[in-house]
Amino acid sequence: MLNPDPMFIRTLLSRYADVQLRFSERPTQELQWQLDDVTYTLCVSTGTRTVREALMAADAVLERAAAARSGDESQAA
Repeated sequence: MLNPDPMFIRTLLSRYADVQLRFSERPTQELQWQLDDVTYTLCVSTGTRTVREALMAADAVLERAAAARSGDESQAA
């Protein structure tokens, strides 16, 4: 199982949301290419085949990172 860096995943999710929004407002070939690129990168980074699976896997990565941080903070106290 892949264990991508949460910061990298967060950046990809932000880029995906930005391009998706711009594409929905004004679809262009350039934005389609950007959307395809970020979708592909999300899928590869999360080990999935569809954007829906990639988004769910990305959420899980961020949840695990948050839980790990929460655990680290409680042990430090």
